[in-house]
Amino acid sequence: MQTDSIPPNGKRIVFTGGSGKAGRHVIPELIKRGYEVLNLDLVPFEDPKVFTLKTDLTDSGQVFNGLTTHFDFTGYDGPTPPGPPDAVIHFAAYARNMLVPDNECFKGNVVSTYNVIEAACKLGVKKIIIASSETTYEVCFGQGDLDYQSFPLDEDYIDVNPMDTYAISKLCGERTARGFARRFDVDIYALRIGNVVEPHEYARDFQKYVNDPACRKRNAWSYIDARDLGQICDLCVQKDGLGFQVFNATNDTITTKIPTKELLAQFCPNTPIMREMGEWEAPLSNRKIREVLGFKEEHNWRKYYNPG
Repeated sequence: MQTDSIPPNGKRIVFTGGSGKAGRHVIPELIKRGYEVLNLDLVPFEDPKVFTLKTDLTDSGQVFNGLTTHFDFTGYDGPTPPGPPDAVIHFAAYARNMLVPDNECFKGNVVSTYNVIEAACKLGVKKIIIASSETTYEVCFGQGDLDYQSFPLDEDYIDVNPMDTYAISKLCGERTARGFARRFDVDIYALRIGNVVEPHEYARDFQKYVNDPACRKRNAWSYIDARDLGQICDLCVQKDGLGFQVFNATNDTITTKIPTKELLAQFCPNTPIMREMGEWEAPLSNRKIREVLGFKEEHNWRKYYNPG
């Protein structure tokens, strides 16, 4: 059972959308690292030891209250009411297009992200992490067979210009974060999360991924293990003083049996290569999180699927 006492590393985290595909692996990784976590979601977390406060994030009042509540019932045993958390990690969203009509996807994602960032900043939270997306690089949900602008997909040099509703909503979240980070002088890091892979999905999906490379173009032949995403969130919480930043959140290597340069020449012959890439480097490159945050992947896909 978690309590409202400060954990050893002094970090209490409010995590939105923790009951989703990524969050249900990220939250246990954060707890393993000593954090205390409260989940704001519309459905309970699968592990009842993680307390979930049912919260509609498009309602700013609910967001404000969710960021200033006890983390579980043991909080009532303490001498004072709860204050805001040390960090907020915002993953809650409609996870893609075609779950709801486009206008609802846009409204839900943009308004909830605005509400979370605004409330956290005005409550004095100095570290906010938001989930952006690989889709901002335009191809994933773009109309037709599109080319990427250049490789590697680099978060600091490509001027992203997506056309689909989901990706546009994520880009709006990044722009909101950038403005609030400047206004309140806080750290807000936006993670452009790659295709999230859960542990059971290696056996289920990677035979197709590896043997049919064409099916992975929309994901830039890249992925993020959900558990490694937990490490990235931990590194973001611990790394202070960067202001607004965008980080690609992906694992190290391309999901093919074909080396990167050869694969890109075959499937993206018209896309310029802007720097020398590693032999197996993922086209949606994680170079920045490795160099700036110190990310070291633990769950390379070849540990779980043998490509032969």
